[in-house]
Amino acid sequence: MNNLSALEIKKYGAIDIGSNAIRLLVSNIVISEGKETQFKKSSLVRVPIRLGADAFVKGYISDENIKRMINAMKAFQLLMDVHNVERYKACATSAMREAKNGNDVVTEILEKTGIQIDIIGGKEEAAIISSTDLNQLIEGDKSYLYVDVGGGSTEFTIFSGGKIINSKSFKMGTVRLLNNKKAVNKEIFANVEKWIVKNTKNLKKIALIGSGGNINKLFKMSGRTEGKPISYIYLNAQYQFLKQMSYQERISELSLNPDRADVIIPATKIYLSAMKWSGSRKIYVPKIGLADGIIKSLHLNKL
Repeated sequence: MNNLSALEIKKYGAIDIGSNAIRLLVSNIVISEGKETQFKKSSLVRVPIRLGADAFVKGYISDENIKRMINAMKAFQLLMDVHNVERYKACATSAMREAKNGNDVVTEILEKTGIQIDIIGGKEEAAIISSTDLNQLIEGDKSYLYVDVGGGSTEFTIFSGGKIINSKSFKMGTVRLLNNKKAVNKEIFANVEKWIVKNTKNLKKIALIGSGGNINKLFKMSGRTEGKPISYIYLNAQYQFLKQMSYQERISELSLNPDRADVIIPATKIYLSAMKWSGSRKIYVPKIGLADGIIKSLHLNKL
């Protein structure tokens, strides 16, 4: 019986309101004496509400998507009740950040669902994500470029000697790239190239760490065992293969979700470009994201 009394299980929830989709993650936090705390995924629900298509094109969230968001939050609230979630946090990223009516939407959702949403900045987003179990992957003497590709922005963080050397958020998200003019995208890529080259030029043997729904999907498609990296050569071949297929073929033949089948192309281009500019030959894909970071931060009382 002594073993049981030393075991504590908590249930936390994290809501990630992204530019391409909205997610609810429910996790069990298993705390046992003398052991490292375990974070076990209990449930993950993803709804394809593409807020970025509103925010980056029109500059505001449409009435239809506000209605869908309210319904999603009501559903998430009920799911959290069923799971007996004791604490949760909802964070919104670049689409809500840039929408002129972002704060009004937050107020309306709070009034109608009781869920308080925090709109967070790019730096804060990167900090929450890197509070996840990256330390298990990062070897002290090596250098890494961590790339988190979202729908509205991409966060880049450079680790060397086990410490964060530099980080920056760029308006280079997949949904945004799909909706931008070519000339605008060219300029964004040029700025990112400059930053990566400048900040990685003195680092030897750098590897990439990729996070985001698209790289997770690409990793799954590769059939690699967890913890093993994907090579630049493989990712480039996959990119050429995906580009040759039509949007419809990616859905019917590769079983990609309709809201994944288009954004996977610009996402793969971002990862490949980051590898090229940093001189990296491989990319590690731990299954982490903003939602995991929120759960970890709640446990550490950082949020």
